[in-house]
Amino acid sequence: MPPPERVPAPGVSAVTPMEELLTRGELTVRGRIAEASNAVLLCTAAYEGRTAECVYKPVKGERPLWDFPDGNLARRERAAYLVSEATGWGLVPTTVLRDGPYGEGMVQHWIDAGEPPEPGLLALVEGEEAGEGWKPVALAEVGEGRTALLVHADDPRLRRLAVLDAVINNGDRKGGHLLPAPDGRLYGIDHGVSFHSEDKLRTLLWGWAGEPLTGEARSVLASLEAQLAEGAPLATRLAELITPVELAAVRARVALLLSNGTHPKPSGQWPAIPWPPV
Repeated sequence: MPPPERVPAPGVSAVTPMEELLTRGELTVRGRIAEASNAVLLCTAAYEGRTAECVYKPVKGERPLWDFPDGNLARRERAAYLVSEATGWGLVPTTVLRDGPYGEGMVQHWIDAGEPPEPGLLALVEGEEAGEGWKPVALAEVGEGRTALLVHADDPRLRRLAVLDAVINNGDRKGGHLLPAPDGRLYGIDHGVSFHSEDKLRTLLWGWAGEPLTGEARSVLASLEAQLAEGAPLATRLAELITPVELAAVRARVALLLSNGTHPKPSGQWPAIPWPPV
């Protein structure tokens, strides 16, 4: 496995070529992803001779969620991309907010990753030990009264994603939301249920819970803290996408991570693992 690419690069002001393509390109709907809980349309974006495959999630196709009454999921997906870009890790595919054939929605670059999750990222193992190169998550029922240990790889790409999830308070980090790209990079998708002001962290990536953050993660969090200051470009752009209370909660989570210096543990007040897990 190649080492993670990209290093912290503060600043979210520049518009990338892919953002321009997804924002200005003409969207042609090619089909619908039927298994998605909300409307997810597979599209092609075309602009000035360039094309890209993408997904379009119109706000009109979102199911109302009782615990996310403010704003919409599309704006939260855009916010997750902005925070990811501010870390310099590039963990979320390019995501924009724009009008489309069915109104305002989120448009995200399609990552052709085959069937997620990548073999070697998640597994069920016999016994109570994770084994070398793996981190334990929880015991899972596998039928006929049997249990197996759910584990994830001790992978620096996953560890970066666990830090991002803690910052954005991701309530739905499933195995199927992990997309390995052909070049070895790993992306996370489906961040609509993020940024709640209350603790909603629900993930399969609990293997580092309570462990010290890496030096790289502490540096990234310190950079994020500065970028989230009142009037900073990242804070200004997030204020257009989430509520003031939610933005304050992002700042508080970053400050707490820096103060504790460890990966968070499950709070016990919210299911720690999403269902279904994949």
